[in-house]
Amino acid sequence: MTIKFGTDGIRGPVESKITPEVCLRIGHAAGLVLKEMGWETVLIGKDTRVSGYMLESALQAGFIAAGVNVRLLGPLPTPGVAYLTRSLRNQFGLVISASHNDYLDNGIKLFAGTGEKISKDAEKKIEKLLTGDLQPVKTAELGKAQRFDESGDRYIEFCKSTVPPDVSFGSLRIVLDCANGACYKVTPSILRELGAEVITIGTEPDGYNINHDCGSTHPERAQEEVIKHRADFGIALDGDGDRVVLIDRKGNILDGDDIMYILAYANPNRTGPWSGIVGTALTNLGFEEGVKKLGYKFKRADVGDKYVSQMLQKEGWMLGGEPSGHIICRDLVSTGDGTIAALKVISSLLILEKDPEDILRNYAKMPQINVNVAVENKDILSDSDIQKKIKEIQSDLTVGRVLVRPSGTESKIRVMIESDDEITATKYAKDIAAMFKK
Repeated sequence: MTIKFGTDGIRGPVESKITPEVCLRIGHAAGLVLKEMGWETVLIGKDTRVSGYMLESALQAGFIAAGVNVRLLGPLPTPGVAYLTRSLRNQFGLVISASHNDYLDNGIKLFAGTGEKISKDAEKKIEKLLTGDLQPVKTAELGKAQRFDESGDRYIEFCKSTVPPDVSFGSLRIVLDCANGACYKVTPSILRELGAEVITIGTEPDGYNINHDCGSTHPERAQEEVIKHRADFGIALDGDGDRVVLIDRKGNILDGDDIMYILAYANPNRTGPWSGIVGTALTNLGFEEGVKKLGYKFKRADVGDKYVSQMLQKEGWMLGGEPSGHIICRDLVSTGDGTIAALKVISSLLILEKDPEDILRNYAKMPQINVNVAVENKDILSDSDIQKKIKEIQSDLTVGRVLVRPSGTESKIRVMIESDDEITATKYAKDIAAMFKK
């Protein structure tokens, strides 16, 4: 089987793709490549999937065989691992997670010592080594493994430190949905230690219920709980904690575009590193127009927080993200961090003494319809009839944008249509989706 890095690491079904043998090879190959780059220790964190125990052991063996030391962090959000790679220095990080996918999938994300995703060149070097012989280093050069029990506490303290000292959460009631994932311990502690009353959902992982009818991809229960408990905010994270959607006191969902707009609005500095914002091909056209009216420059990266991060670095800017809820506040973190984004939005609103709706009424989203189509082979996108249909729809002047792309994380084709007319957008999205089902 050919193993390739996708939009966000390597991901797939545990029973057929992300097997113990594959993870052994990935650990060994990644260890050899990253050791050449100057790192001799890897931090391994994971979410709460039952397969994490098995894959952790296989990866550990692979790294040790490559002569790399291993520090096991246990369940920890992806951004927590990224933070520790920077904090502990001269180490790289690995997260065992399939993010928002269900428990049948798992995956691997790799971070350089800077806390950012490893480069494309490093990914390609690892891919080349995956099919070679798995030859351990000399016995005297084998790596060693140890547990690092302070990881959760360190991340908690870091997150708390990002809230201005004069901002108090003491008056807030917050509904928090941790998706039965990696944030189930740390994020409730963060909010409670900041003084908030916290009502939790999705904090009882059993290995199988990660993202199941909960979290950022299924925020409906969190909405209900916000209304029921008259909460000030709802926070819904995904399985590995790098995505977030927020819910206001009226039960309205705030996606990644809304979150970024609030942060952009609240920032008084529109110069230098704060002069521009990065979105993706999926970022709503209304958001782009809205932040430009606020005085920001705007650029689109390819879909994936890794590409958002790369463009932020290239431009020297601080804020970027995706509608899905990957938000990078580069003045604080090196990758998408759902907890940090939530803390920053809530802090900003408290300082401004405004509700989200007071700010969000300043921009209008264009109706956007998204359809995901399961396919066996994503190469079907190159079919001539499908391409003809896409071009035909693009020629309709009532349509703002058409984006049809293969998912980088699942066996799906993603269809997005933006139009001033929601009915038109819905029809066109369904028309394209139907062609993949023939």
